[in-house]
Amino acid sequence: MSWAPDYVTALELKSLLRIDAGDLVDDAQLGLVVTAASRAVDLTTHRQFGQVAAPESRLYTPRWDESRCRWVIQIDDLMDVTGFTLNITAGAITLYTLEPLNAPQRGKPYTRAVVSKTSTILPKGEIGEVTGVGKWGWSAVPATVKEATLIQGSRFNKRRDAPFGVAGSPESGSEIRLLAKVDPDVAVMLASYIRRRLAVG
Repeated sequence: MSWAPDYVTALELKSLLRIDAGDLVDDAQLGLVVTAASRAVDLTTHRQFGQVAAPESRLYTPRWDESRCRWVIQIDDLMDVTGFTLNITAGAITLYTLEPLNAPQRGKPYTRAVVSKTSTILPKGEIGEVTGVGKWGWSAVPATVKEATLIQGSRFNKRRDAPFGVAGSPESGSEIRLLAKVDPDVAVMLASYIRRRLAVG
């Protein structure tokens, strides 16, 4: 898996749309739809559900949390902690706690590191001060995210038949406006996956 991949395949979308697998006429278009739907999921949740192929370095800015009297480092989603490190110019930060607590048991990633009070290596709060090395991302795309991508993809595909943003027929009472936001059912499905930044300082 890669960073920000397509969360479903064109073939899976074809199955949802009840298009015969042997019908190749719209394959290129459906591929674009799948990518667009995957990125719509990213925009809605403020995160992506792929994973880098190998550990890589990324820069982070630590923030002082006055309520906890701790340095908090917001990091990218992290599920595979093998080889994970945090470093500043003074050396490696080795005393920290990854949060949310019990994230693996809930099938969710860690999103922050809280530096221990007893750490002898402490950040200063400078921009990009901390270098985190990790295999960022999700170990697998959640089933709910896949289903949400399929539903949004079917909506995007329908947009081809509604050049003015309206699908259905007013005469039959089936008229719907294709709004510039994700499908309401998709929004409900993704609600628990939205990443919210903690306000610290």
